[in-house]
Amino acid sequence: MTAVAAFEDAHLTADRIAVRRRSVSRPLLYGALVLCALLTMLPFLWVISGSLRSLDEIRSDPGAWLPHDVTLDNFVRLFGTEGFGRFMVNSIVVATLVVAGNIVAASAAGYALAKLDFAGRRIAFGAVMAALMAPFTAVFVPQFVITVDLGLADSLAGIALPGVALPLSVFIMRQYAMSVPDELLEAARIDGAGEFRIFFRIFLPLAGPAVATITIMSFLTSWNNFIWPLIVAQSMSSYTLPVGLAATSQAAGHVTDYGLMLAGAIVVMLPVLVLFLFLQRYFVQGISGTGMR
Repeated sequence: MTAVAAFEDAHLTADRIAVRRRSVSRPLLYGALVLCALLTMLPFLWVISGSLRSLDEIRSDPGAWLPHDVTLDNFVRLFGTEGFGRFMVNSIVVATLVVAGNIVAASAAGYALAKLDFAGRRIAFGAVMAALMAPFTAVFVPQFVITVDLGLADSLAGIALPGVALPLSVFIMRQYAMSVPDELLEAARIDGAGEFRIFFRIFLPLAGPAVATITIMSFLTSWNNFIWPLIVAQSMSSYTLPVGLAATSQAAGHVTDYGLMLAGAIVVMLPVLVLFLFLQRYFVQGISGTGMR
């Protein structure tokens, strides 16, 4: 056997071993991913099962996975709860304000921090990073004092105000803007386009994946927020859906109506799931795009 033939035979053997390893590792990888997905889905499956069970059945056997008698009574009582429609509308209004604010304000801030040269840019970005790392408890009192001084307590605008430009949204847009070629923006400036026109006509259309990412994250933050609306909303007319459900799920004798709460959890989760299903492709692109620079 010549040296060339021996080399080719060794190369073929190495290829066979690599193929065999891949054929063994892939099923193990897929099996591990399926197991992790099932473990992640278990709480959601239990919530769905609990929402289809009566309150007496939940109390008698809270750990059961399947309902003995499927019933939609929890959803009927939920939609018939006084004020439920107002809670839903309030949540939609607040989430719309927060999402719109992040798309415009956070996108503009991220674009400025990435593409505009101004004094104090590094300090401004450092402030964004500090705000990103600061816990909510550290800024809760100042936010509430500012909201009260502005006369926005017990209003939907006061609930939405702290979330209209989330630090995470600014960071994502800044990182994505770093990947946009400077030559493209310079060409627009040479043609006479101003910064506002460049931002709205050039940058935002290119930043679709990042916009989808901050849309999902800001909507999720606003839709699921409980503590801040609970403090700012001082009357039931300003309650958002999570706060309203918590307030109305107390049965007689201050006993929690778990069936009503589980049905409410399903209703709260559905808009987030639908939004993610529509924007998941852009969400993945936006997350991956933030690491390009």
